[in-house]
Amino acid sequence: MEDSSNKKDHKPVIGISIGDINGVGPEVVIKALNDNRMLKHLTPVIYADGRVISFYRKQLNLQNFNYNQTKTIDKILHRKVNVINLNEQGVEVTPGHGTTEGGNYALISLRRCMEDLKSGKIEALVTAPLSKDLVQTDDFKFPGHTEFLTSEDGAKDSLMFLVADELRVGVVTGHIPLKEVHTKVTEELISQKLQLMIKSLKKDFGIKKPRIAVMGLNPHAGENGLLGEEEEKVIAPVIHEFKNKGNLVFGPFAADGFFGSRQYTSFDGILAMYHDQGLIPFKNIAFSNGVNFTAGLSFIRTSPDHGTAFGIAGKNEADETSMRNAVYAAADIIKNREEFQ
Repeated sequence: MEDSSNKKDHKPVIGISIGDINGVGPEVVIKALNDNRMLKHLTPVIYADGRVISFYRKQLNLQNFNYNQTKTIDKILHRKVNVINLNEQGVEVTPGHGTTEGGNYALISLRRCMEDLKSGKIEALVTAPLSKDLVQTDDFKFPGHTEFLTSEDGAKDSLMFLVADELRVGVVTGHIPLKEVHTKVTEELISQKLQLMIKSLKKDFGIKKPRIAVMGLNPHAGENGLLGEEEEKVIAPVIHEFKNKGNLVFGPFAADGFFGSRQYTSFDGILAMYHDQGLIPFKNIAFSNGVNFTAGLSFIRTSPDHGTAFGIAGKNEADETSMRNAVYAAADIIKNREEFQ
């Protein structure tokens, strides 16, 4: 690999796990990287077999999409798209049809990425979407990428952070059933997620004094206790504690009015109490260009903010903007962390 000691010429090496090969992952990866301008800023490394990439290159009629194939990260070429062959040549590609085989392949790709990430051979990880139910095995019992990567990092906690130019939304509770949310929303957990968000906005996004809005849990933020007590008894005390320490933290806000009136434009980060409360407005506002970032880890991980979309896989209909932004966001966060340090 190139000597990265010269910061001026340093182009970060970004690893990309291919996700479910029967979903839109390979398509959006190829489309996003089919732009030579990207190679001026970073070196992309896809973890998938050349046969899989070749299949989709033909399917998408992108015969001019060129890449360097290699078995190990040490043999990659800069200013080129690289493919690390996983040597899973027998796998069948069936666009639009989720299979256990495809789920296993996604895990093999992800784990190879993690090996090179942990050894410092790639500087960030971008994950293409996988099917959460098709990857469940005896040694993989996680509801998604975020929880698996948090475990791999040995981190106490992490923050699912959806980011776009105009909006950044984190969630207190992630991939859990809605009926369990109210039992998980505690002062301790809210405080933990707020700390992760503040640190990430400073370290990863270069915002010195971030303004953060905290959502309520209940409709109308509890309506002064009429519709629930969590706002007064759990959420508000945490906000006051953070304010007293000099942080610009506000709320709790009623989520519907907050997003509907575009109050979010006045804040650097928004902390939602549960998955859909944060992700529905985020995807409504920034679906095509949003990025999913896992804050709080020692390494950098981004992904597009959509799933496998089996219904349109292989039809050349998937929009690659979110994947492209995820790759660029990973490179930007590398730079921001270097400047922060």
